[in-house]
This record gives sequence, C-alpha cells and structure tokens, in this order.
Amino acid sequence: MASSLIFLLLIFTLSFPSSTLISAKSNATIIESTCKTTNNYKFCVSALKSDPRSPTADTKGLAAIMIGVGMTNATSTATYIAGNLTSAANDVVLKKVLQDCSEKYALAADSLRQTIQDLDDEAYDYASMHVLAAEDYPNVCRNIFRRAKGLSYPVEIRRREQSLRRICGVVSGILDRLVE
Repeated sequence: MASSLIFLLLIFTLSFPSSTLISAKSNATIIESTCKTTNNYKFCVSALKSDPRSPTADTKGLAAIMIGVGMTNATSTATYIAGNLTSAANDVVLKKVLQDCSEKYALAADSLRQTIQDLDDEAYDYASMHVLAAEDYPNVCRNIFRRAKGLSYPVEIRRREQSLRRICGVVSGILDRLVE
C-alpha cells in the first residue's frame, strides 16, 4: 500500500514539472503585485485572471491586456451610441449630441490603440498621455449633454463612462509600474 502511494506520488510529480507549478504561481503573483499598483485592485485582478493570455504574460503583457479591455469598452460604447441615432432621427439636437458622443468614444478607442503602439515602443510617457486622453473623452460627451438644453445624460452612457474610467485608471497604474 505504501509503495503504491509513493508510486502515485512519483507519477504525479513527473506529470507536473515543478517549473509549470512555479510558473503558474509566479504569474498569479505578478498579476496580484501588478494590480496592487492600480486604483482598483479587485477589478484589475478579476479582469486579468479572466483573460486566457494572462497566465503567460509579463507586466507589459498585462498592460496590453487591460488596454484591450478598454478598447473593447470604448468601441462598443461608440457603437451603442451610434445605434441610438435612428431613434433620435426627429430630434436634431439629440441626434447631434449622440453623433458627437459616439465620435468621442471612437477617439477614446483610437487613443488606446495608440497606447498599444507606445507600449511596444516602450514610450511609457506617451502611453500614459494616450490613456489619460482616452479617459477624458467620455467627460467631453457628458459635457456635451450638459450643454444641450432639455437633455439629460443617459444612465447607460454614464455606466459605460464609469467603466472606461475604471479601466483607464487600472492601465495607468500598470504603466506606472513599468516605469519604476
């Protein structure tokens, strides 16, 4: 009985090389230590651990993953807002506001795309600048609504704005870690 237990333990040990186990553990540590430098640890860890590329990513790779999350958010928000243009066909002011807001979110996505290029070039100052721009474009959208008389800022757009801000905040924290 004892010899069969030792045999099973030996098979198990040989099946999972220690480097694989250490690598998985050290990557979890990289995610956690990277996320500690951000303004939203729980969100950062959750988002990164849900991406299948994270287990093999270094800090720079984790930044790229979060930038991708932001690009998806900004692009889907631009599409969502543009999709509401047909319902605003009779309201010239609302239609113009929605067009402007959709463009701002598209610009946010473009800024995040540029951030990927900056990351590849290790131009972290430019990357930070582009992330800040992406984070600010939704603020412009909110201000456009505020200036339009009789319009209120839609709850769904507000929710999406907050989500993009949270994502950009996490990306900024990761970029700060890369500069250290």
